[in-house]
Amino acid sequence: MHLTAPASQRTGIRDTDGMAVASFVLGLVGLLVLNVFLGPIAIVLASLALWRGTARRGRAWLGLTLGIADLVVLIAFMQADSTISWSF
Repeated sequence: MHLTAPASQRTGIRDTDGMAVASFVLGLVGLLVLNVFLGPIAIVLASLALWRGTARRGRAWLGLTLGIADLVVLIAFMQADSTISWSF
């Protein structure tokens, strides 16, 4: 007698779908604020979602692209300000 239902494969797909959506949202928000933190997180989440085979591949690719754009914007701002890092 089984008291719990066996885990289905849909649970893993739903997790990767969540990663794809999270990478998109973090990449989008990262363009505005905290791009040094949110950009790499978006890149990692999108890469994991794509590697695990998400059903939302477009959203994961968009999150990956936005994460890379976050870092490009950070580099552009640092070049425009003529600094290597932040000065406190």
